[in-house]
Amino acid sequence: MKTVVIIFSDPLSGSDEALGRMFNGLFLTRALKDKRQDVTLLFQGAGARWPELLSKSDHPAHALYRSVTDQAIVCGGCADVFSATKGVEALGIPEVRERAMIGTTGVVDLSRYLDEGARLVTF
Repeated sequence: MKTVVIIFSDPLSGSDEALGRMFNGLFLTRALKDKRQDVTLLFQGAGARWPELLSKSDHPAHALYRSVTDQAIVCGGCADVFSATKGVEALGIPEVRERAMIGTTGVVDLSRYLDEGARLVTF
């Protein structure tokens, strides 16, 4: 069964909660990857800001993040809305814009994953 781990938390909030949610999303992604399960790590909403921060070697989650970047995608429309597009593009993380949505350049179609029977886990 496919699992999509979705990180919505906003790193700009500066809260321990946002940091904890992101860490737990990375932990779950790594655990599923280690079990050779089908997993995608999706940065959505304000969570699209995380990859640029996590790519910095002094971030406490940097090593964990680097271990799951091959599972990572970013909602392209969210990256645009939350001013994260340049950072995401510089890192080469796939930006997904598969569903047209008013006011965006296209977003990840979460309904597709549900149609495929995937589990969605949000942080």
